[in-house]
Amino acid sequence: MVKRLKQHDVPSVFSWTKPVDENQINRQERAMKRDQRKHSTDSPLVLTSTENILIDVGSEIECISNIEVPVENDCTVETTKYETSSQTEPCGEFSIERFRDDNKTLLSFTGCESYDRFLMILHSLGPVVNHLNYYYHDVKNVNIENQLFLTLVKLRLHWTNFNIAKMADISETTVANIFITWINFMYHQWKEEPIWPSQELVRFFAPSDFRRKFPKTRVMIDGTECPVKKPAPPAAQQATFSTYKNRNTVKILVGATPGGLISYVSPAYGGSTSDRQIVERSGLMTLCDPCDSIMADKGFNVQHIFASYAVAINMPSFFSKKNRIDGKTVQKDRAISSKLVHIERLIGLAKTFKIMREPLIQSETNLSTEILFVCCMLCNFKDNIISKNA
Repeated sequence: MVKRLKQHDVPSVFSWTKPVDENQINRQERAMKRDQRKHSTDSPLVLTSTENILIDVGSEIECISNIEVPVENDCTVETTKYETSSQTEPCGEFSIERFRDDNKTLLSFTGCESYDRFLMILHSLGPVVNHLNYYYHDVKNVNIENQLFLTLVKLRLHWTNFNIAKMADISETTVANIFITWINFMYHQWKEEPIWPSQELVRFFAPSDFRRKFPKTRVMIDGTECPVKKPAPPAAQQATFSTYKNRNTVKILVGATPGGLISYVSPAYGGSTSDRQIVERSGLMTLCDPCDSIMADKGFNVQHIFASYAVAINMPSFFSKKNRIDGKTVQKDRAISSKLVHIERLIGLAKTFKIMREPLIQSETNLSTEILFVCCMLCNFKDNIISKNA
């Protein structure tokens, strides 16, 4: 007997249809529950992170940071003294707890002479370290001290994220998440600090010989270049190629007081940018007071830029088609050169962090302004390398 379909019946079972897979339905239900739990605990936030874009402006290359990247949620670490919380496990054997009493190994891995110096760096960042907005996701299996420890290891040794992840027994994504978050955080936190000292403080802490020969010197400046991997776009290759180094680099301007405090670090520019162009964008002329003087090398021929601000430039003299120079000029040039050695020594101290000496990969080049600034600021936590009678 054949049963007829009613008027509103819709056929749904045919010979070619597949039976319902219960395992597939269960997997879909579990996926929906995970999504619901994730959306119920996460709150979307936006963390402005810097990505360096090289833009051609005539014959000048400058670095602009205006990229916003999304992050997931606000991480709150329930600690008050930066101690290891019971909810977070150290990074296996590769943790700050293991090297707390081993100053030699701690210096080799992080650049900190002792554990107390490490805590000084941590406390300088303030209590906001307990409330970080992470780049990718929350970091709950690594405490605050070890997050800073892994960041310093990355700067000091320039290990790959894979090597650090294997040493610390965490995922490679977690290492990248920690490094990007902490580099941006340390950069913005220290950028707000008044690292440009007053005229009185500069003269008070200046070495005795420096104060006697160059009493009005406010800052010593010099440029330095750090290698980067050759970028793929031809425009980026041209912007970052340095004829002086004969390779692709990024360049910054570093300024230090006569006493040895790094008081100014410019943003990172492409290697094709000249020292003069960086000084024009640096704004140093507005930071100095009238009657101050700046000590620089011959490459910084920018006297007319500072002249309108009543700021003098001390630099070795040029021959200017002369066969010989008088004895007083020779003595003055020697005195200036003997003092300019100190800014070169401070830059060399910053380059003890291998990340400034080895080529930066693309993701690190995007953070070159932040990385180079943090490395220079870490030198201010080290023992002063300029003697009191220099």
